[in-house]
Amino acid sequence: MTLDACVVTIGAFDGVHRGHQELLRQTIAAARRRGVPAVVYTFDPPPKVYFGQAEPLISLREKLERIATFAPDHVIVADFNEIYVRRSAADFLAELQRLQPCEVIVGEDFRFGSCKGGTAQLLRQHFDTRILPPVRCGNGEIVSSSRIRSLRRSGLATAASALENWRDIVTASPANRSGLVQLEVINP
Repeated sequence: MTLDACVVTIGAFDGVHRGHQELLRQTIAAARRRGVPAVVYTFDPPPKVYFGQAEPLISLREKLERIATFAPDHVIVADFNEIYVRRSAADFLAELQRLQPCEVIVGEDFRFGSCKGGTAQLLRQHFDTRILPPVRCGNGEIVSSSRIRSLRRSGLATAASALENWRDIVTASPANRSGLVQLEVINP
């Protein structure tokens, strides 16, 4: 995909939990202010799942449905496979340049490229990049997919569900939810 301009957020978005939701909200708001498309760039499977470090929280279909509720203009799903994992940080930056982002919005723990060689700080050297701090729950702990998995394994489904925050979003009025988004799958 090539665009003339956009605001893009990048991440695994496994579970599309409260932290991811903040990235999506900030991206869509920034794109609307600038009058350019909002792009969500994600991976299937999520990198931690590919490397056998975790089980997925939700299916790709559910992830795309959850992302669509925020009404981005485009969703890019990179096929995270044996070819993709060998890509360097420079390869990823070159691919991102094709989107011509006015702004890139990521979490502070964002890494990219082979062996996680790229960081949010490296992105900042190439693009106008906003690095969001982690979203924290009431007790101060960071909301993360790993924490949700841990809570589920401990039998604390209600606590895990609170970090995902989908009950409130699903009950939002239909006017606040999106219609169709353009989806592109990248196969390296």
